[in-house]
Amino acid sequence: MADDLITVTRPSLPDLEKLQPLLEEIWKSGRLTNGGRFHEELEARLCEYLGVEHLSLFTNGTIALVTALQAMRVTGEVITTPYTFAATPHALLWNKLKPVFVDIEPDSFNLDASKIEAAITPETTAILPVHCYGTPANIDEIQRIADLYGLHVIYDAAHAFAVRYRGRSLLEAGDISVLSFHATKVFNTFEGGALILKDKKTKQRVDYLKNFGFANETTVVAPGINGKMNEFQAALGLLQLEKIDSDIRARQSVYRKYREELMGIEGLQLMEEPVDTEWNYSYCPVLVNESFPLSRDDLYSEFRKQGILVRRYFYPLVSDFPMYFAPSAVFENAADTAQRILCLPIYSDLNDEDFGRIISCLREAANGHHGASGRGQ
Repeated sequence: MADDLITVTRPSLPDLEKLQPLLEEIWKSGRLTNGGRFHEELEARLCEYLGVEHLSLFTNGTIALVTALQAMRVTGEVITTPYTFAATPHALLWNKLKPVFVDIEPDSFNLDASKIEAAITPETTAILPVHCYGTPANIDEIQRIADLYGLHVIYDAAHAFAVRYRGRSLLEAGDISVLSFHATKVFNTFEGGALILKDKKTKQRVDYLKNFGFANETTVVAPGINGKMNEFQAALGLLQLEKIDSDIRARQSVYRKYREELMGIEGLQLMEEPVDTEWNYSYCPVLVNESFPLSRDDLYSEFRKQGILVRRYFYPLVSDFPMYFAPSAVFENAADTAQRILCLPIYSDLNDEDFGRIISCLREAANGHHGASGRGQ
């Protein structure tokens, strides 16, 4: 069965023979980390590709987010979303910050900007929205509120690599945007991440912070961390960048095939592609509605029985975790979405046979040909 498993995503990797010469160069140089040639080249190439001016590479996205909060000297309370991956609020606690959760919009699954002002207190210093599934948050309204109250805006853009909104990089929004290059992401360096920064001075501070706070061999200017990306990750990233456009096009094709197939299945609602957006198709989120014969969790179990590893991104809400606990009833839209969401498999090399298995499982469940008890029974 393990060989037949269909995972919710699969990392796209370059041909191994293309990596070999880069590994040989690393071996020959003896420089494995600390801003080697591949690291510097990847930073420059990513700036060019993403259409941003300043970028700093990190060993992973979580350390990047922890460092972003340090770089902006955020204190007190930070407004964020309960509908996200655990790393988003965890980074706040690691900085001794208090997350203040605000409900989401029911269609975009992003932080509801209309509810932010009511959550602001004298202790609030920042807003941490997420571009959920790579869909742009309400960046204009969030910035208006931030400017009015003198708040920082740091975007968790882990899902938003290469996303463009209204003709510009979405990563330019806010003070800092945080990227993840984890193996599950559209663009990966095995592990990895980056910060998108507004100016050279902020980049310099970030670069100090991710290298233990060292400004030079003898001068330490801040209590930094070891967040540097190594040469192996950077070399892989350079190869990944060569094929990222074709990977995104392939994911787009899979997403639109899902849309065609799901139109004929009552009770399943595929997320619409965001308007005015060049999207990256990083996820394939579907809502399982009351009119579908099975509950979301029963459908999830049916997929598992068939060796198809769909995921409930994001369930449970992070606000339900014991270190944050806030009653889910307060976040009506987020709680409802978390109970109905199911992310279907999507990756650039999802073949027709596996796609057919996924659709067959959905159709069998919709037609009542399944082992689960059904909704409400």
